[in-house]
Amino acid sequence: MLETPNLNYIKEIAGGNEEFEKKFLTIIQHEFPKEKEDYLKLLNGKELEEAAKVVHKIKHKLGILSMNASYKLAIRYEEDLKYGDEKLGKDFLKVLETVEDFILKIA
Repeated sequence: MLETPNLNYIKEIAGGNEEFEKKFLTIIQHEFPKEKEDYLKLLNGKELEEAAKVVHKIKHKLGILSMNASYKLAIRYEEDLKYGDEKLGKDFLKVLETVEDFILKIA
């Protein structure tokens, strides 16, 4: 079962500062779609080491969105990609779609 992203961590580090929360969310909303697009392009082009670098960037956003199991999946997948192993790709794509749906809803 997929995790549901949430803003708990962002709210915790913001300490009630709504301006900080909004800035943080804006960054995620701006960067995530581009990173997803880059990842898919690199994966389709079989540029797996470069795709691993994008997974590395995305993984931090998963942690920020309190998606701990997805964060751990991204760690494994990033390493696997470095060795040419794409077996976790479908699971990672589901995570990306979940995050994308979430950031669209909070926009």
